[in-house]
Amino acid sequence: MSATPDDRVEIPGQFPYTRGIYPDMYRGRLWTMRQYAGFGTAEESNQRYRYLLSQGITGLSVAFDLPTQMGLDSDHKLAAGEVGRSGVAICSLEDMERLFDGIRLADITTSMTINSTAAILLSFYVLVARSQGANLRKLSGTIQNDILKEYIARGTYIYPVRPAMRIITDLFRWASAELPEWNTISISGYHIREAGSTAVQEVAFTLANAIAYIEAAIAAGLQVDQFAPRLSFFFNAHNNFLEEIAKYRAGRRLYAKLMRDRFGARNPRSMMMRFHVQTGGSTLTAQQPDVNVVRVSMQALAAVLGGAQSLHTNAKDEALSLPTEEAARLALRTQQIIAHESGVTHVADPLGGSYAIESMTDDIENAAARYIERIDGMGGTLAAIESNFIQNEIQNAAYAYQTAVERGESIVVGVNRFKQAEAEAPLHFKLNPELEQQQIARVRDVRSSRDSAVVQERLNGLEKAARSTDNLMPHILGCAEARATVGEISDRLRAVFGEYRET
Repeated sequence: MSATPDDRVEIPGQFPYTRGIYPDMYRGRLWTMRQYAGFGTAEESNQRYRYLLSQGITGLSVAFDLPTQMGLDSDHKLAAGEVGRSGVAICSLEDMERLFDGIRLADITTSMTINSTAAILLSFYVLVARSQGANLRKLSGTIQNDILKEYIARGTYIYPVRPAMRIITDLFRWASAELPEWNTISISGYHIREAGSTAVQEVAFTLANAIAYIEAAIAAGLQVDQFAPRLSFFFNAHNNFLEEIAKYRAGRRLYAKLMRDRFGARNPRSMMMRFHVQTGGSTLTAQQPDVNVVRVSMQALAAVLGGAQSLHTNAKDEALSLPTEEAARLALRTQQIIAHESGVTHVADPLGGSYAIESMTDDIENAAARYIERIDGMGGTLAAIESNFIQNEIQNAAYAYQTAVERGESIVVGVNRFKQAEAEAPLHFKLNPELEQQQIARVRDVRSSRDSAVVQERLNGLEKAARSTDNLMPHILGCAEARATVGEISDRLRAVFGEYRET
């Protein structure tokens, strides 16, 4: 379905925001340059953040290790071998204090990629900021807090779907009063795409998740214009250059229409899809890793031409290991060259009016809308997740793509075409194996040096609140302040909510 001529008269900064959410876009302010980082202990990650800040990043982005994401302390038996591997290990308030030592949280925005334990990690962050003297009402950043995509695509869930949604809406309500400038969720299509979805599915399932969060917040008594201005999104930048640009424009337009027509939003900020982009990790190859620089450059340019508000560019060596400092710097320089040397920031929507872009934008919007209609017909996103509809659609798309690669129908340079004899693997980042034992000793020291009676009292209060309808956030914050650990807080909620098991 093609747009009518009247629909074509769209202006950046005006509904439905196809051409960008601000009239001047990057002419007024560049996107925030974030580089996702975190590994080992808090001190090691702190050193990397300081290095990246010295190289010109304009926002922090924190990666947490799998035990932290799963609500396990570093000394839990299931954490063995994973402590500090895929991100930084954070067990307690002390770890968070070390993570941001010497970094003024009032002066920078921070994005934290954390979901099941998002309320706990945000509490730690707030307590650190408060100890630094920051005005919490002006504290700015983003907590991912998107649990639905964990059931769909990623797997770092803890609780069943519906109690997990309760924690999120409690956070919405609490933050609207206490942290009015904080983005309380980053609804993620990134991981949906990494799991193998198409561009259309990425838009459709991300917005279907957004609908579920909005409906849950409204059911909890919040007004849409009370919380919607602080919703944000997180998308992938994949390899099909034109399709990716059109994807962002289509998502922005479809979201604006949903917010106005379905939810009755009246505040223009409630209808603006603000989003972060990360270049596609699954597109990087271990073969000929220098070629990844070209892939990342194209993907980053697509994100900018599509109107992203913040951007992370992957390092060339991430198919081999965590990035080295050199590779991380080169990835950041890619953003800086696009911003300051390419000239694309001088026009709000450089490809607006292109027949190919406009046609693809229409097609993606319409196809995504049809998916949303199907999900509505099933009873909504939670029902579609519980019946495995969304998961199966992604798995089918992933299978179709992999089959095309193996048959040579889709070319991956260096993998199934233009191959060369592989040289010895380049030098890459190696994590100090002793860090796990250091972190285990640290969390045990926290437990032995705190006031255990106060901790138990706070944890008992949290468990009681979980069995009632009380907002959980003040109780989680109180536990964090008493130096309860991520695992202890999560275990009290497990005792009430149980754990999710995929069917």
